[in-house]
Amino acid sequence: MTKLFLALHVLAAILAVGPVTVAAGMFPRALRRAQADPPDPGARAALRTLHRICRVYAAVGLAVPVLGFATAGSLGVLGSGWLITSIVLTAGAAAILALLLLPGQEAAVGAVEAAADGSRAPVPDERTARRLTMLTGLFNLLWAAVTILMIIRPGSTTGA
Repeated sequence: MTKLFLALHVLAAILAVGPVTVAAGMFPRALRRAQADPPDPGARAALRTLHRICRVYAAVGLAVPVLGFATAGSLGVLGSGWLITSIVLTAGAAAILALLLLPGQEAAVGAVEAAADGSRAPVPDERTARRLTMLTGLFNLLWAAVTILMIIRPGSTTGA
C-alpha cells in the first residue's frame, strides 16, 4: 500500500502543482499585455484562462497533502524533521496561493475586465504584475524546497 500511496502522491504533485506553477508564472506577462490594451479580447481571454488554471489545479492540488499524509503514515515517518519541515513549507505555499496569488489574480482580471467594459475603474498598474511575479517566485521556491526535502529526506532511515 505504501508504494501505491507514494506513486499517487508523486503523480498528484506533478499533475496538480505543475500546472499552477506554469500558469502562475505566465500570468504577470499576460497581465502586462492586457494592461497595455484592455479592450483586446485575446489578452483578456488569456488572463482569464491562466487564472482559471491556477484556481482549478489549486483545488485538485489538495490531493497532494492528503496522499502525502497517507504515505507518511504508512512509512511511519510522521514525526520526522524533514517531513514536518515539508509540511510547514507546503502550508506556506498553500497560504501564498490561496490568500495572495489567487485573490491578486482575481482582482487583476476584474480590473482589466472593468477597464475593457469602459468603467472608470483603473487598470492595474505595473506594481500588481511585479507583486504577482514575486509571489509566484516565492510559491515556486517553497515547492522546490519541499521537492528537495522529499528526495533527500535528511536523517531518514526508510528504504522508500
